[in-house]
Amino acid sequence: MIPYGRQDITQADVDAVVQVLQSDYLTQGPMVPKFEETVAQHVGAKYALAVNSATSALHIACLALGLGKGDWLWTSPITFVASANCGLYCGANVDFVDIDPRTYNLCPIALEKKLIEAESANRLPKVVIPVHLCGQPCDMAAIRALSDRFGFKIIEDASHAIGGKYRGEFIGNGRYSDITIFSFHPVKIITTAEGGMALTNDADLANKMALLRSHGITRDPAQMTHESDGPWYYQQIDLGFNYRMTELQAALGVSQMARLDQFVARRHELATRYDQLLANLPVTRPWQHPDSYSGLHLYVIRLQLDQIGKTHRQVFESLREQGIGVNLHYIPVHMQPYYKAMGFKAEDFPEAKRYYTEAISLPMFQTMSEAQQDQVIAAVEKSLLS
Repeated sequence: MIPYGRQDITQADVDAVVQVLQSDYLTQGPMVPKFEETVAQHVGAKYALAVNSATSALHIACLALGLGKGDWLWTSPITFVASANCGLYCGANVDFVDIDPRTYNLCPIALEKKLIEAESANRLPKVVIPVHLCGQPCDMAAIRALSDRFGFKIIEDASHAIGGKYRGEFIGNGRYSDITIFSFHPVKIITTAEGGMALTNDADLANKMALLRSHGITRDPAQMTHESDGPWYYQQIDLGFNYRMTELQAALGVSQMARLDQFVARRHELATRYDQLLANLPVTRPWQHPDSYSGLHLYVIRLQLDQIGKTHRQVFESLREQGIGVNLHYIPVHMQPYYKAMGFKAEDFPEAKRYYTEAISLPMFQTMSEAQQDQVIAAVEKSLLS
């Protein structure tokens, strides 16, 4: 089976982890700050906070921005559920904005229309989370302009997008948002096994997220309510969580970062080849906005069902039967039973619903060979045309 995603672990990665295993620190040592500094410097952000998952990063980002009961968080329906659930964790309400039919990202036109309606109803969102689906950045300049106009905060969910660029600058530099989130799950572009990171240029937000990721505890005398009782002393000054990343994960992350640009470049080579090999088949290939340089975490095709004598499911199952580990990213969040129980209906976001009925993620990982890619294409041809 050719998987849709696969980590690339080298001997250098293994050696980096073993070195930490043989050191004095398995957690709360020097490697996490080193990993944070490495990522922050690469993308051009001032502060980076490594945590145990991108979901945790989304949660503390929302809390740091003051999201709470009675507030609204808006995001894309085409994303993993964590992009929406993080609002519910904070006691906020969640709503969605339909996607752009070409990029599959949150549509700025639909966002503006919904904001105008929400303003008249006094229900503007406190936080909007644009999701850089497949690694392609959203139209962040347009979204930031709407933020300035309507007063909401922006968290970029760039879980798919480390190493990508928007208007020639690395995603994560914070030019258009308050906080950016990366994921380091094994199928992502680089991995720390599990893990995530929140990046910001705001010192207060960074300090707040640092506090929240470790039980709300501080050893900084400047943050304490009274003078320290002694060198052993710490205070819990907020209700935080155990969201820390281990030294082992951070060491793997530092090692992987040395190959990030190489990984993304290889994914672009594979995408270009996919584009060429799929050109004459009844599928819609991914469209790339000229302002973007995608991280290409995923390569999603959409079936032109009016030209195919098979259903979406039949094509998907045929590919799996032929040993191609295709996937579907994602089931629209508003169509999940938990969200349907809140009153959402499938037809609320028609572009997202349409995407779901046609999309298939083909295998995409940096160690993929041309022979494997040829096998994928042969299977797609058989599934569509036989």
